[in-house]
Amino acid sequence: MIYADNAATTKMSRTAIDAMLPYMDEIYGNPSSLYSFGQEAKEALENARERIASVLGCEPREITFTSGGSEADNQAIFSAARLGEKKGKKHIISTAFEHHAVLHTLEKLKKQGFEITLLDVHKNGVITAEQVADAIREDTCLVTIMFANNEIGTIQPIAEIGKVCREKQVLFHTDAVQAAGHLHINVKEQNIDMLSLSAHKFHGPKGIGVLYAKRGILLENVINGGAQERGKRAGTENIPAIMGMAAALEEASANLDKNAEKLIKLRDRLIEGLDKIPYGELNGDRTNRLPSNVNFCFEGIEGESLLLLLDDKGICASSGSACTSGSLDPSHVLLAIGRPHEVAHGSLRISLGEDITEADVDYLIDAVTEVVTYLRNMSPFWRDLVNGKRQHVFAE
Repeated sequence: MIYADNAATTKMSRTAIDAMLPYMDEIYGNPSSLYSFGQEAKEALENARERIASVLGCEPREITFTSGGSEADNQAIFSAARLGEKKGKKHIISTAFEHHAVLHTLEKLKKQGFEITLLDVHKNGVITAEQVADAIREDTCLVTIMFANNEIGTIQPIAEIGKVCREKQVLFHTDAVQAAGHLHINVKEQNIDMLSLSAHKFHGPKGIGVLYAKRGILLENVINGGAQERGKRAGTENIPAIMGMAAALEEASANLDKNAEKLIKLRDRLIEGLDKIPYGELNGDRTNRLPSNVNFCFEGIEGESLLLLLDDKGICASSGSACTSGSLDPSHVLLAIGRPHEVAHGSLRISLGEDITEADVDYLIDAVTEVVTYLRNMSPFWRDLVNGKRQHVFAE
């Protein structure tokens, strides 16, 4: 099997597993307990907070543990919205190709009287700092733009956008779920006020994440109850998962440059191979993208059929975000960069892992080429394209 859906989730590393085990059967106390056994767990909790803060370039007290990226996105956006509302500022800027954890939260706020501006995305999948600057108004309370897109992998100019927000005195949040552990992050240097990440995207456990919030930002509770996480996130902390996340993030960050160098070479080899398939195009910028991400659209096929036939060949891939894989609608990300509906339905996302080989990449190229050809030969829509009854979207 070739697992090529690392943007959906990653295999837990041995380092993360080993870091978790002692807190499952040895140091399993509740960190809120006052007795020494509980305080051992509390000490581990704060140690993990310090280690994660060190990787992100922030202070430990600026780290709040969450259940993952979606919760962190929700808390960041709701918090900024409430802070803005108190000052009479109810305008939020985002983009049309954010993760649904952001977009659905913004839709909820819109129903509560907030005005939402979704910036248009350029064909290459990048938002500019100039777009953000032009959209900021006197009543803008938040800009939330993802660090790297979860479907097409394009990387945004986060430091420049953050600088604009800092100059305009507007809070800046970034969903860094796809970026953490794969791209260099320093929240101070990149002018980031709030950041979300999720451990299972960098070989940590599922169900655990982080919200970084700059000191002075008052967080709005999303989960109410006990006084855990300085009273800003109720519920007994998941110590094993937190320890696994800290270990995985440190490991990923330590090996980031080495992994990126390898993956970029294999990513580009894969792009070159798939680019030879007629009437197909790469989605997003050719180079300004995550080291592991390849996303193509092919005319005349359905993404679901493509994935099922690739599965028969031992390949795990995706047609878009794992969070919307059950939807029959075309990807909102691909529509945002200008792909028409009929082409957006025929998309393929391949996200490579650090254990991928050149032989694996060559097999992927051959398998995708074979399956696309097979599906087109069966398709009446494709016959109409070949016979000139329909117009091609892409050039050959």
